[in-house]
This record gives sequence, structure tokens and C-alpha cells, in this order.
Amino acid sequence: MQKIHNNTVNTKLVAETIGVFLLLSIAAVGISKLPVSKGLIWLLYTPVLLFQGLWFYRFYIVGHEASHGKLFRDNKKRNDFWGSVILLPLMVPVTIYRKIHMFHHGFNRKDDHTSALDTFVIKGKASRVRVLYYYAVWYFSVFLGGFFIHSLISVLLFLFVPVSLSSRISPAFNNWTIRDQLQSVLLFALGVLLHVGVYLLLGSNIYLYTLGYPMLAFGWILSMLVYIFHYDTTVGSGVRYNVRSLHRVPVFSWVLMNFNEHATHHQYPNIPWYELPEKRTPLPDQYAAQNQHTWSFFRAIADQLKGPRIVNVPIENEQEETVHSSTQRG
Repeated sequence: MQKIHNNTVNTKLVAETIGVFLLLSIAAVGISKLPVSKGLIWLLYTPVLLFQGLWFYRFYIVGHEASHGKLFRDNKKRNDFWGSVILLPLMVPVTIYRKIHMFHHGFNRKDDHTSALDTFVIKGKASRVRVLYYYAVWYFSVFLGGFFIHSLISVLLFLFVPVSLSSRISPAFNNWTIRDQLQSVLLFALGVLLHVGVYLLLGSNIYLYTLGYPMLAFGWILSMLVYIFHYDTTVGSGVRYNVRSLHRVPVFSWVLMNFNEHATHHQYPNIPWYELPEKRTPLPDQYAAQNQHTWSFFRAIADQLKGPRIVNVPIENEQEETVHSSTQRG
């Protein structure tokens, strides 16, 4: 019965995700063709564009379910097929997504160097110029699309870097095989083909309003949201608990598939998205006291304005001059 329910719910999810994308695309193209000034078109289109960017984040989270094998639990091929289809507009192979994300779950903020995007570790005392530089990198990463660019570079690296070098770049890719890489290249090529095909077959205007502009909006939204559940949380061996949950926000929680229940997800990654609210699991008290400084979705975004963690280590204990743990992105 659970498998039947899982299949029913997620078949509807896939249909809804594709259907709303098509409706938004039709609305966006329709607005672009209105016989009014360009300025008025953009005034009308901007709210639609923001929702398109948020809906591309829905693609990302459907891909997240597929990376965990929870989209269609009883059939891995079906799970990966539909996960790959939903991720095509993002040009992200589910194979690479799975490797990076599983590393994130296994090593989330294990120490200052590992899977801690907000942390810069430096040798000795940082100069004021260096501190300002790290703050600039952080603000660019969060508020100007930097984490999206970082993600894109990460995907390209593991598509084309020789397999023998992959694990040296990131331990997330231990046991990465040539077959994995070739499969990933094929999936990435299909995503590129989607973009190029829409551009060539339907024209630049339709491409921009259905994939081009929404992709830019997604990059901005992803960068702001991707770390709100882990920013300024605990660091240590309790990797399942270095996280926070946030209160439900009606529209956002629907679009983001209960992703606000992030503490429950990290403690029990096999719980499907639709069961997270009813199976909510609080953090242990010692972690909740440090990590739940806010339950507000929008406050969690704004809190990132506080900047990064800068950790100074004694010179004799640090072999690398500077290590920024964002190489271990989850």
C-alpha cells in the first residue's frame, strides 16, 4: 500500500510540476507579446519571472527526491528517469546531484573544513582586507547568484575532469566511475539540447521567457535559499543535527515540497516529502538551543547578512594557507 501511495502521490507531483511550468511559460510568452511598452511588459512580467525562478527551485527539489530514490521507490529506473526529466531545464544530471547530496548528508558541517559553506578557515590572524574579501565573497555567493555559479562549475568539473582526479578534487566523488561520468555527460547533453532546441525551433523570444530569464531568476533564488537551513548552525560530528527547520509558509511550502522540515529530513532522509509534516522530529535539545535561533523563513534569509564564519587557526597547525569549505557543496 505504501508503494502504491508513493507512486500515486509522486505521479501527481510530476504532472503538477510539468503542468505549472507550461502554464507559467504560456503566461510569460503572452505577456512578452502584449502591444505595450517594454517597460510595462517588464512591470507585468517581473512577478511571473520570480514565480518561474521559484518553480525552477521546485525542479531542484523534485530532483532531490529522485537523488534519494524516493520519487518512485519501487522502481529505480522510473525514479531516475523522471528525476532526470524534471532536472533537464536545470541541466543537472541526477547522477552528479546524488553523489554531491549524499556526501552532504554524510558529512554536513562535520568540521570547519567539510561541507560548511559559510566557513572560511585561515592561518593566523586575518588582516582587515582579507576579512572584507571573505565578506564580499559570501555576499556575492548568497545574494548575487554566486552559489549557483559554484554549482554550475562543480557540475562541469565532474563531467569533464578525468575520473582518476575526481576524488582528489572532492571526496564526494569517491568511487566515481567512467560509466557514471558518461551517463552524466549524456544527461547534461540532453539538458543543453533542450535549451538549444527551444531556442532554434521556437525562437529567441520564447526561449528567453520560458527558460532563459527563469534560469537567471532560479540562480538568484537558489543562492539565497540553498543554505538557510545550515547557516550558522553547529559544527561537529553530529552531522544529522547541524541543521534547522523553519515554519511553514503556505505558498512557499507547497512550491518547495515541505523542505522547511529540514531537521526531520536530515535525521530521517528516507521520509518522503509528503510525510515530513506529520513525522516532524525535533532536534535534540543541545542542538535545538544553538540552531533554532529563528523559525522564520524570511528571517533565515535575512540572517545571512551577518556574514561568514572566519575561523583562525594557529600557523603551526595548518598546512594549507586558506581553505574554504564550499568545495564540499551539498
